[in-house]
Amino acid sequence: MHQTVNVDLAERSYDVEIGPDLLAQAGVRIKPMLHRPRVAVLTDETVAGLHLDALRSGLASAGVEMTALALPAGEATKSWPHFERAVEWLLAEKIERRDIVVAFGGGVIGDLGGFAAAVLRRGVRFVQIPTSLLAQVDSSVGGKTGINAPQGKNLIGAFHQPSLVLADTSVLGTLTARDFLAGYGEVVKYGLLGDADFFEWLERNGPALSAGDMATRVQAVTRSVQMKADIVARDETEQGDRALLNLGHTFCHALEAATGYSDRLLHGEGVAIGCALAFELSARLGLCSQEDPSRVRAHLKAMGMKTDLSDIPGDLPGAEDLVDLMAQDKKVVDGQLRFILARGIGQAFVTSDVPRDAVLSVLQDALATC
Repeated sequence: MHQTVNVDLAERSYDVEIGPDLLAQAGVRIKPMLHRPRVAVLTDETVAGLHLDALRSGLASAGVEMTALALPAGEATKSWPHFERAVEWLLAEKIERRDIVVAFGGGVIGDLGGFAAAVLRRGVRFVQIPTSLLAQVDSSVGGKTGINAPQGKNLIGAFHQPSLVLADTSVLGTLTARDFLAGYGEVVKYGLLGDADFFEWLERNGPALSAGDMATRVQAVTRSVQMKADIVARDETEQGDRALLNLGHTFCHALEAATGYSDRLLHGEGVAIGCALAFELSARLGLCSQEDPSRVRAHLKAMGMKTDLSDIPGDLPGAEDLVDLMAQDKKVVDGQLRFILARGIGQAFVTSDVPRDAVLSVLQDALATC
C-alpha cells in the first residue's frame, strides 16, 4: 500500500513516502542520510504525547538516537518567541551542518522546523514527518518554511527543501474529526485547481476517506502530493504556476488574521471557505457557471465542513477591513493583489485583474448571513 512520489528539483530532489506504519521504518529510511546516528526532533506537545515514543522506537531499531523539543500546539507557535526557542535549542544540542533536523508534527511544526533548519548554521538538512492530513498533502512538500507576523501569515520565511518526507497515514487515525476535515480542505483544493476527475472522485469517496478507509486515504494523499510535486518542479519559488496552490488562500489568510490565528478558524477550514468564496467571485465575474460554486459548497457541506463566514464563531471585521487584510498577503505584486480564480472546477488561474468592488460585494453578501 506504500507509494512514493518524487519531487524533481535536480540536485535538491527528494522522495515523499506515503503509507501506513512508516514511523516504525523511520530509522531505516533516515539512517542512510546521516553522518552520525543522531537526529534532533522538533515537535509539539500534542504529537509528542501521541507519537514520540513510536518515532523514538522506529529510529532506535536502526541504531539512531534522537533528542526532542516539544513546543506548544497551535498556530500561535509560528511566532518569533517559539522560533527563537527552537533555534537556540538546536544550537545547545550542538546540531552541525551535516546533521538532520526532523520536523515531526502538523503544518505549524513543519513550517517552523523547516525555517529553523534553513537558518541554522546557514542551512542544515531536515526531514518532514507530517502528522496531520493538511501537512501530509500540502505544507510538508515544496520547501516553503516560515512563521507568522502580526501583519500577516507566513510573511517571514525561506524556501528550504526537505531531504525526505515520511507521510505515515496510520497517524491520521489519531486526529480529531475537526482536524481531519481541516486537512481535507487542502485535498479538495487540488481537485478544484487542476483535476476535475479528482474532485469527482472525492465526491464519491470522501465519506470513506473520512471514515478511515486506509486505501482511500493513501490514494487521496498520493494524488494530492503528486499534483503539488508537479507544480513545484515547474515553479519552485512561486514565480508562476505555483501560485495556483493558493486557491482559496487569499480569503483564508485574511480570515485567519481577523480571528487572531486562533482555534476559531483552523487553516484548512479557512481554505475551504476561501475556495467557496473564490468560486463565488469567479461566477460573479462571469468566469464560470453558478453551478460550480454551488457544487463546491454542496460537497463541503456534505463532508460536514465549514463553508460560510457564518460558520466562524465570534465577530468578524467588515468587508472593507477584510480587503485591507488581504493587502498584506504575500501574493501582492507591485501593490496589486493576485487572486486565484477559476473558469470551472479543475480550471484555476492567477489574475490581478479583479475589481475591488467585486471582492467587496462577495464579502458583504457573505457577512450579511452571519
